[in-house]
Amino acid sequence: MNENGHYYHAPVMVSESIKLLDPKPGSLIVDATLGGGGHAKDLLSSAKAIRLIGIDQDTEAIDAARINLKGSGDRISLIKDNFSNIKNIIGAKKIDGILFDLGVSSHQIDSTARGFSFQANAPLDMRMNKDSRVTAQDLINTLDQCGLEKILWDLGEERYSRRIAAAIIKKRPISTTSELADIIKHSIPKSTPINTTKSIARVFQALRIAVNNELDNLRTALEDSIDLLSPKGRIVVISYHSLEDRIVKDILRKESTDCICPPKLPACVCGHKKKLNILTKKPIIPSDMEIKDNPRSRSAKMRAAEKI
Repeated sequence: MNENGHYYHAPVMVSESIKLLDPKPGSLIVDATLGGGGHAKDLLSSAKAIRLIGIDQDTEAIDAARINLKGSGDRISLIKDNFSNIKNIIGAKKIDGILFDLGVSSHQIDSTARGFSFQANAPLDMRMNKDSRVTAQDLINTLDQCGLEKILWDLGEERYSRRIAAAIIKKRPISTTSELADIIKHSIPKSTPINTTKSIARVFQALRIAVNNELDNLRTALEDSIDLLSPKGRIVVISYHSLEDRIVKDILRKESTDCICPPKLPACVCGHKKKLNILTKKPIIPSDMEIKDNPRSRSAKMRAAEKI
């Protein structure tokens, strides 16, 4: 809890992100995943006259950030929107740095009524934006077995996706996190030496990603953000699972290469031009001390690049 009496979770790899963004006095920085404003607060104090645009699709996050960033005056602009709309949000402005801290926020996990966690019984919601229409309960109770299996396999990489999907179809309607977790638990063969908690986590991850269209939104946001960067502007992305990290790595790699034609072609026909220089040959991971102090950082990977 912070000095204002509001809950506030430590942001991940703050010093590393600021070092890579390397903000200069008067820079315009975008925090595309504002959350409670943890990264934003340190970014605003990292150099003189920093201006910051904070984006988050969660009204509760915007409200929390407004409190935590109180005193920043007209140097901040907080926007409730999905970061996939960043091109419309920023408009014609060129930005000097952009930060993405992906995945579900600590506040959303801790808000048990939101249904992101299976540690407490709650409605199957999982919407990051409460104005969205489709919930996890809608998907669970309306998709056919093939559709459910595809989500669990593609977005959760769950090896027992077929068995779990079949069990869900048999047991529905399902309305709570506890009901779903119990179905998953009893879908795993008893003879299999597997941690059922991991399977439950993978299924919940898959549903959350599907409800919020996270991967498609990420692709759009990254491509558009690169275009919005000014020369020498930097992009820093923190991801928390392999699906996100793969997208980040592939897009940064593509935009740091001139030709992306298949290697067997005798000459380039794509016309693709390099836009970035990669700053992180390997992803940066949290220190042992940070993981000890903030266990939710343990799976984080940070990648960064600079606009040419």
